[in-house]
Amino acid sequence: MILWKLFVAFFIPGIVGYGGGPASIPLVENEVVGRFEWMSVTEFSEMLAMANALPGPIATKMAGFIGYQQAGVLGAVVGVFATVAPSLILMIVLLSFLYKFKDSPRVKRMTNLIRPAIAVLLGIMAYQFFWNSYESTGFLQTAILIVASFLLLEKVKLHPAFVILGSLIYGALFLG
Repeated sequence: MILWKLFVAFFIPGIVGYGGGPASIPLVENEVVGRFEWMSVTEFSEMLAMANALPGPIATKMAGFIGYQQAGVLGAVVGVFATVAPSLILMIVLLSFLYKFKDSPRVKRMTNLIRPAIAVLLGIMAYQFFWNSYESTGFLQTAILIVASFLLLEKVKLHPAFVILGSLIYGALFLG
């Protein structure tokens, strides 16, 4: 029964919480504090502060913590799944709809119009990352990381996760 309550407590904010994590915080609080009374307002605010300190989406961190607190590892899995299930279901429905009409000239035109916008957004994001790195660590450190990453990814064919891990270690040792 607790697993079903956990699912409901996080599925409803996932559906109603348009805008993602920050928009769903009061909805999760209503379910966790008001409806099911698993936490007090103080405990919820402390959990929220801890979740905000960690990287990643806030809603899934809250779901994992509360789910684990209520029902262990299985509760954490159910809570996180319930949080992402509305988006997952919607994506499956939309992708199946899009796949059904993939040969339609309108859909092809739409995807051809979206690709340049995505490329521009990715370019802007890469430029912002570069500029922030340059401002915070300087040109030499930024150049070392760019050249090393390029060589490891393109020449050595190292998995990107290892390049990211190496960059983090480099930053901790030489920039921290």
